[in-house]
Amino acid sequence: MKNLSFAAIIFSAFVMSCSKKEPADFYPADSPKANYDTTAIDSFSNGAISVDVARQIRMSSKQYQDSVKEALKLQEQEKKLKEELEKENKKKAEEEKKKADEEKKKTSEPSTEVKSA
Repeated sequence: MKNLSFAAIIFSAFVMSCSKKEPADFYPADSPKANYDTTAIDSFSNGAISVDVARQIRMSSKQYQDSVKEALKLQEQEKKLKEELEKENKKKAEEEKKKADEEKKKTSEPSTEVKSA
C-alpha cells in the first residue's frame, strides 16, 4: 500500500513536470512600477532604528499614554473596591462578635439564677 501511494505521488510529479504548459509570468512587462524606494533596510544599516528608540516612540504616542492612564484608573478603582470590601467585612465580623457576646451573656445569666422549687 505504501509503495502504491509513493508511486502515485512520483507519477503525478512526473506528469506535472513534463507538461508543455508555459510557466506563469509573475512580473509582466505592463505591470506598474513603484515610484518609491522598495529596498529593504536591515537592522544594521544607516536607516534602521534601534529597539530602544522604537520603544520610546511607542511610549510617547498618545494612544500609549491613554492606555497607561486607563490602567492606572482601573488599579485605583480595584484598590477602592478592596478597601470597601475589607471595611464591610470588618463591620460584619464586629457585629457577629457582638451578637455572639450577647448570646453568651444571655445564656450565662439564667444559669447563675438560683432555682427555687
